[in-house]
Amino acid sequence: MTDKNAILFERAQRTTPGGVNSPVRAFRQVGGTPRFIERAEGAHMWDANGGRYIDYINSWGPTIVGHAHPEVVAAVQAACATGLSFGAPTEAEIEMAEEITRLMPSIEEVRLVSSGTEASMSAIRLARGATGRAKIIKFDGCYHGHADSLLVKAGSGLLTFNTPSSAGVPKEITAHTIVLDFNAPDQLERAFETHGAAIACVIVEPVAGNMNLVKPTPEFLSTMRRLCSAHGALLIFDEVMCGFRVALGGAQALYGITPDLTVLGKVIGGGMPLAAFGGRREIMQHLSPIGAVYQAGTLSGNPVAVAAGLATLRIIERPGFYENLGSATARLAQGLEAEARAAGVEFCADSIGGMFGFYFCANRPLRVADVAASDIERFKRFFHLMLARGIYLAPSAYEAGFVSAAHDAACIDETLVAARAAFAQLAH
Repeated sequence: MTDKNAILFERAQRTTPGGVNSPVRAFRQVGGTPRFIERAEGAHMWDANGGRYIDYINSWGPTIVGHAHPEVVAAVQAACATGLSFGAPTEAEIEMAEEITRLMPSIEEVRLVSSGTEASMSAIRLARGATGRAKIIKFDGCYHGHADSLLVKAGSGLLTFNTPSSAGVPKEITAHTIVLDFNAPDQLERAFETHGAAIACVIVEPVAGNMNLVKPTPEFLSTMRRLCSAHGALLIFDEVMCGFRVALGGAQALYGITPDLTVLGKVIGGGMPLAAFGGRREIMQHLSPIGAVYQAGTLSGNPVAVAAGLATLRIIERPGFYENLGSATARLAQGLEAEARAAGVEFCADSIGGMFGFYFCANRPLRVADVAASDIERFKRFFHLMLARGIYLAPSAYEAGFVSAAHDAACIDETLVAARAAFAQLAH
């Protein structure tokens, strides 16, 4: 049979670097040919060959209600009928801002943008402008987009390709970026002792998803909050991935830590390009056009993206949504552990809300070095064994997985049956 995926990949490489428009899609870490998706519905996707997959990438998180949800599609169609973009304000932008500020108590004002990278970059610029300071702290393995000052030992695709930083970024630009280990409060203490008066902000994924799923320790987040408050630095929670994924109020609601600024994306766009950053009013008032910190975007608050996002947020607010999502995700993670244990394969898994991670090692990781020390070669084999059985997992050991409301018991059962066969092969 003709492999249409291979034909499309070969064709794509003639006009697109690496044949993909985002590096992790290239299957470089796991090998093989990327799947070119033709359509998706609910918990499933179909590739160019007609192969059906249970999708655990969910567009890397946004499709929390499932692919092509009828209510989201209807909202998008209605928005398209009135125009795709205006370059002027709309009432829908106000509705989105009101929804975000209602659901995220730490956010009093919010600015809509088009991507997580743009939101993180803008939040850091705002923190520097509001504090008059230059240095920032980030954590090894946390990814906040591809802005120059953040490409220092970043996670996700960069780790996949064994490049701890990017070519094209002058050293002068990253000179003010301090990189610490995730879940290392002692390092935070030392950094503030040394640089406290110069630190504008600390930016962190409160639940890391770009070095696989790694949860924070309570001491790590509480130390961060205490030190930022004591030294006049701003705490930025990058909840692009975990915001509205782990709980309705994000990770900050789960852990009871209030950041000064929050970065959002993915779920708030419902699958369309939409992101945001927001926080306390006195900080946000530093933004143009009323403040001196400049930020702008032609397609910010795009009406079609806002329509998709509002429809998604209204679905996830319904009673029982997160209880059902968390239960399905926990059943998947626990089931994978049980199947691996039965096969005698060293393996562990974890979940929180609609995010999950699995690792070919004995203990759940606390930082990116723990993930790097896991059996990556065995992960590659497992990925392809599952793909061959119709289970679409992230093609990288450094990426979290996602479950949607459309992943019913039958989907989880089918996944665990496939895992049982895959682990049996790995054991030999």
